[in-house]
Amino acid sequence: MDDWTIVGIILIVLVVTAGGLMILRWDEDGWIQDSRGVWIKHGQPSKIPEYVLEQRELIDSALRLYSDLILAGTEINSQCLGVIGDYAVDIVHVPRSEGDDLVENQCSAFRNGEVSHFIEMDKKGNIVRVV
Repeated sequence: MDDWTIVGIILIVLVVTAGGLMILRWDEDGWIQDSRGVWIKHGQPSKIPEYVLEQRELIDSALRLYSDLILAGTEINSQCLGVIGDYAVDIVHVPRSEGDDLVENQCSAFRNGEVSHFIEMDKKGNIVRVV
């Protein structure tokens, strides 16, 4: 092979690679999960997907549950606040402690398999994690 053939092959490989990378990054306007597992906008998506709306409703319900308990005078410690759909709502420490991961400190509905997901909040009602 002569030098021009090698240069041509290298250029074709670079163009194909650059095109592939552009296609992979094309969807700048979408939804991504942050470190807590909460769906957030990335760019300017044209619509909100159903799974994002469902999670928002779950989080809103968890916040209402927390607010109702506070208004009722409940002291919020490390405890299970209740169940919303297929999610247990649990209070955890921030930063998380080893005790937060102990089975006996998790909501009984989650331990017993009645629900398969959970929303963790801190004592101030902030969302820590959605799993």
